[in-house]
Amino acid sequence: MSNHLKKQSSPYLLQHAGNPVDWYPWCEEAFEKAAIEDKPIFLSIGYSTCHWCHVMAHESFEDAETARLLNQHFICIKVDREERPDIDSVYMTFCQAFTGSGGWPMSIFMTAEQKPFFAGTYFPPETQFGRIGFRELLLRIVEKWQSNREGLLQTAEAIADSIKAEDKFSDDKPDKKLPEFAVEMFFQRFDKKYGGFGSAPKFPMPHNLVFLTLYARLFENEQALEQVEITLDKMRRGGIFDYIGYGFSRYSTDDYFLIPHFEKMLYDNALMILAYSAAYKATGEKRLLDTAKKTAEYIFREMTGENGEFYSAQDADSEGEEGRFYIWDYDEVCKILGDEKGNAFCEYFGMTEEGNFEGKNIPNLLNGNEFSDQFHQEIEKLYHYRKSRMKLHLDDKVLTSWNALMICALSMLYRVTGEECYLEAAIKAEEFLENHLIKGNILYVSFRDGKLSVKGFLDDYAYYTAALISLYEVTSNAEYLEHAGQICKEAEKQFKDEKGGGYYLCGTKNDSLISRPKETYDGALPSGNSVMAYCLVRLSQLTGDTDIREKARGQLAFMSVKASSYPVGYSMFLTALLFYIYPPKKITVALSKNDNVHEIMTHLPLYADIRIPVQESEEYKVLNDRTTYYICENYTCLPPTNRTPFLY
Repeated sequence: MSNHLKKQSSPYLLQHAGNPVDWYPWCEEAFEKAAIEDKPIFLSIGYSTCHWCHVMAHESFEDAETARLLNQHFICIKVDREERPDIDSVYMTFCQAFTGSGGWPMSIFMTAEQKPFFAGTYFPPETQFGRIGFRELLLRIVEKWQSNREGLLQTAEAIADSIKAEDKFSDDKPDKKLPEFAVEMFFQRFDKKYGGFGSAPKFPMPHNLVFLTLYARLFENEQALEQVEITLDKMRRGGIFDYIGYGFSRYSTDDYFLIPHFEKMLYDNALMILAYSAAYKATGEKRLLDTAKKTAEYIFREMTGENGEFYSAQDADSEGEEGRFYIWDYDEVCKILGDEKGNAFCEYFGMTEEGNFEGKNIPNLLNGNEFSDQFHQEIEKLYHYRKSRMKLHLDDKVLTSWNALMICALSMLYRVTGEECYLEAAIKAEEFLENHLIKGNILYVSFRDGKLSVKGFLDDYAYYTAALISLYEVTSNAEYLEHAGQICKEAEKQFKDEKGGGYYLCGTKNDSLISRPKETYDGALPSGNSVMAYCLVRLSQLTGDTDIREKARGQLAFMSVKASSYPVGYSMFLTALLFYIYPPKKITVALSKNDNVHEIMTHLPLYADIRIPVQESEEYKVLNDRTTYYICENYTCLPPTNRTPFLY
């Protein structure tokens, strides 16, 4: 049978279009039907490359008896969390409050008025290991709905009221001590043996590393930079990095970055490129740059559409098993490469006959072997062999926010390498967004198969503004800066909380839900509020607009209150705060006829506002027939010089 998902464009929803469950997308029809038939709603939220979403789908949503129970007693709604972060945020807040944790698949039971009364994540089909089975849970909820409806509704009302709490903001100054406080907390949490911060599961959190790198260079803090280097080195050495096809998996399930959760996300890899590029600029270590470039190679090879757009994710599962696509038998490698080369390859990459992961092998360099391209040909051979395995599911929807993040990453990579391919890719991706996901100054969340999804949320506007700023920084094209200002103004209009401070996730053009979430914490992705703080600071510095500077000060003050008790959870905000407290140098480059702009770019500081005019002007002349640098800092301009200002 087919359900109401067959005309959707979301890959996740389409995965469930053939389920015997009568799924609806999030729509008025579903809520009206629930009210008319006096049924509760079962809301299931996930995404297309989620392993446990696949498991629950196979065990429960493809099961005829479970589907019969759901169809008889509930109205069932499926939501793609990547297309509807607003719905995900509202009900994740409830799920975490109700259960003490959260994750996907998220399972919510609620009224036709969208008020939740029960929540969980994955449920097995039958009760086991202290976890209630899904069918038993359904029968219990049906019984409660019929016998104690009033109790459920009271619970729903109380929870709905609790998640509507408003911010009470007292406009104060940004707390300039927070970066130092955060660094001390990072030092305490640093894993000296295996790198990273905290224990398993270890999420890369590259924006933490970008903040620490910036702090290290501003204050010449060797300890901070050392912890960044160790962490980046361990992640590259571990199985979390794909040595055959490149790119990084979602996170490590162990302390030492060997065993990944195998799905690959666009945003993780974009953030990794940023972190490795920044660290390379700070240290000059070629292995860091090599990692950034190989990650970009993976994106170009596996995650890029024909018009320059970037796809969202690759699945962890193939043939019904997580990671099967990525793991190797020792004998299999020797058969492909020959015994001599195969044995040498396995020894170098820590692969054994017994296996290093459930009897199989994940290539890694945790054995301490030096980084080398000596097995380049063998890697290519294994890569092409691996492609003959069952093809991984590709979530090919184009998300505005994640594409914007990749534009930022490629702009950074161009800045440290001078290689035009990265700049060209960033520009092409931005043009795709302009042509397909933006109407005027109104952004949309995603595009797939010729269809737009819903109007954009705060993250879309904040990340896209940051992308435009990044392009301006590497091209000196004033149109990017002007457009960034326009998008930022639109974000102010739609999302600003004038009373409580900060920005709502949902704007005036989005659907009205039971609460209006305001996300500030920098989790796997930097929050929209943190990125808005960064954008306002940078726009004020690049344009000199005092009104924008005042808005930046207000946003930083609001975020300071949020970050005060746990600043390590707000690293993107802290990066914005450092830019605000310590404005970058301004460097205008008068380019000589003998120098190449791409080469010059690689020698310029990362922490500086660079402008390279297309033509020489009276104000900025080429002196001595050599490229000339005009440097201003702290409202003071230095004499022009032919000496390259090589700083971070």
